[in-house]
Amino acid sequence: MLRITRVPREQACPSWDRYVVSHPGGSGYHLMAWRRVMERSARRTTFYLMATDEDQTVHGVLPLVFLSNRLFGRFLVSMPYVNYGGLLADTTEAHDALLKAAVALGKERGAAHIELRQSEVLDFGWPVKQHKVSMRLELAKQFETLWDGFPSKLRSQVRRARKAGMNVQVGGGELLDDFYQLLARNMRDLGTPVLARGIFEEFLKVLPEETRICVVSMAGRPMAAGFLYGFREVLEIPWAAADRRHKELSANMLLYSAALEHGCAAGYRVFDFGRSTPGSGTYQFKQQWGAKPLPLHWYYWLSKGGALPEISPRNPKFRLAIELWKRLPIPVTRMIGPMIVRNIP
Repeated sequence: MLRITRVPREQACPSWDRYVVSHPGGSGYHLMAWRRVMERSARRTTFYLMATDEDQTVHGVLPLVFLSNRLFGRFLVSMPYVNYGGLLADTTEAHDALLKAAVALGKERGAAHIELRQSEVLDFGWPVKQHKVSMRLELAKQFETLWDGFPSKLRSQVRRARKAGMNVQVGGGELLDDFYQLLARNMRDLGTPVLARGIFEEFLKVLPEETRICVVSMAGRPMAAGFLYGFREVLEIPWAAADRRHKELSANMLLYSAALEHGCAAGYRVFDFGRSTPGSGTYQFKQQWGAKPLPLHWYYWLSKGGALPEISPRNPKFRLAIELWKRLPIPVTRMIGPMIVRNIP
């Protein structure tokens, strides 16, 4: 008989991480290190549910983060801010027991809904959104092999950035200021609050071997930057930004070329460009590199039924706020943005 436990906060749980690493659907955001990022820097309450048998063998895990805001009430997400998370289980019994425990937790916390971000299809009757895909590219052992397969226009754009005098750095925390400066500007231009700088700082701290920052600069000025995270055979770029005021110089193209080159050199087999809406501009940008879509499945439990939640810029409720946000000074958005976005998954 299985037992569902809530792993205490700040408690090391090696058996949890061993299970995540061994499970084919496990992601880096399932690891206990990401819990520390959520608790310490994002200042979110987390609930980590684990299914074990009588021998203490783990058969499933489900990390959940509690969020709340005035528009959408209280809710649980696995995992907010990123593309992956969700439920991992190796038996039907563990799968069902974890879902049951999640619903009980949702009711206990007065949650309007629970959202599970899955990269695979699960058959358990919850309504699902399939509006996003993850764009992935198989890497070659040698970057030159990858480079030769790129369209000529793409290669010329990368060369343009090089000819303009841009250079690339790949490092750690010493590049965080450059990255965050660009990210804050880019998010302001999109009309979206930026995550707190401390989240990226903690991410680098708890996973120093798996995280890197890639910065493209010209004359000492950062022009484009990306945050890289490697887990098993996949290198992901969950956050990237470029200075749109100099779009014609193609710094963004050099950034992705450099990130792919780093991935090949480091021995990764897959590069994850992040999620996109099929047919969108970002989808087409990633597609030109040869990336292929991997469907994402976001499942929902709704406490009162009704329509699925729409907590995204596509929601008409946010239209005015987005336009106003684009007009704010960047220092203001850096100050108040993290307080807003911490409750938007």
